[in-house]
Amino acid sequence: MAKKRENIAVGVAHVYATFNNTIVTFTTITGDVIAAASAGSSGFKGARKCTPYAAQVAAEKASAKAMTFGMKIISVKVRGPGAGRESAIRALVAAGLNVTEITDVTGIPHNGCKRRKAKRL
Repeated sequence: MAKKRENIAVGVAHVYATFNNTIVTFTTITGDVIAAASAGSSGFKGARKCTPYAAQVAAEKASAKAMTFGMKIISVKVRGPGAGRESAIRALVAAGLNVTEITDVTGIPHNGCKRRKAKRL
């Protein structure tokens, strides 16, 4: 049975920006997902998914869903090397959300797995 989520004022916005796509997810502080959107679900296909504009549209779409639950104050966690990192954060601020902190949580290996081979150009 699904819970009715109303009046969640404080939450976390996770921005996952890869080279191929940008995914924006809003969660509660405990980690329950409230709203999510990606560049692909916003109507962008192929090479246009990895553009900053596609990340902006995805962030606007996800923030509109999250604001229906009463979300006003967020902390942003950014992950990945993609092009849509900054534009997604700007879209969250422009949507009217109060951003308290921005944290980069990109995973950095401490000499773990072998790196993938370099792309030839």
